[in-house]
Amino acid sequence: MSVVFDHGFLPPDLGGPLYRQLQDGIRRAVADGRLRPNEALPAERDIATGIGVSRVTVRKAIQALVADGVVRQRHGSGNFIAEAATRVQMGLSHLKSFTEDMESRGSFTDSRWLERSVGTVNPDEAMQLRLSPGEQVTRLFRLRFANSRPMAIERAVVPASIIPDTDAVGPSLYAAMQAVGHRPVRALQRMTAANLGPEDAALLGLEPGAAAFAILRLCFDATDRAVEFTRSLYRGDAYDFVAELTI
Repeated sequence: MSVVFDHGFLPPDLGGPLYRQLQDGIRRAVADGRLRPNEALPAERDIATGIGVSRVTVRKAIQALVADGVVRQRHGSGNFIAEAATRVQMGLSHLKSFTEDMESRGSFTDSRWLERSVGTVNPDEAMQLRLSPGEQVTRLFRLRFANSRPMAIERAVVPASIIPDTDAVGPSLYAAMQAVGHRPVRALQRMTAANLGPEDAALLGLEPGAAAFAILRLCFDATDRAVEFTRSLYRGDAYDFVAELTI
């Protein structure tokens, strides 16, 4: 162990709750290399005894670090410093599919289907896609990978009049839509911070509560018809979203 968790680990002038002091101390140790990727942390009781705090304080600090992706919990083995994840910069000024974006970076992409179905539009989908009650939509939900790493969960809904056969969609939804003359050319997109629930976290290989970007995207074709409504979750430890601003 490269870091000694003793009474000198937390400087006396930090202030704030003890669990946050410990959390920040571990972050600093990771940043300056005293704690290395895949290095095991001592047991919670040993950290608590070493620095003179309660096990509840240690557990609260570790849980926050797990949620942020700094620490990984391995069942039966303990807590480990997470490997530094390669982050992807994603621009906000161009409309690209996941496949197009990743392949332009030289990454190998893959998908795992979570749902492919045709059914009756629900009220939210009808409002977004400007459809009437009772109309049919095609739902295309999948887990997206880049270089075998799970990166995002996409839940896309398209009018069934555009994509009536789910088997028509291969690696790229936009390629399938272009083939029938309805490729998106414009989009309204909303991005918010989110914490992953247990099911989505498991799909992305993260702990429940881990940070994510929740993105709602409504796309329009060249005739200004709403053709795609997608809810996506992008892992927060893998993406930086970048926008160029001008006066």
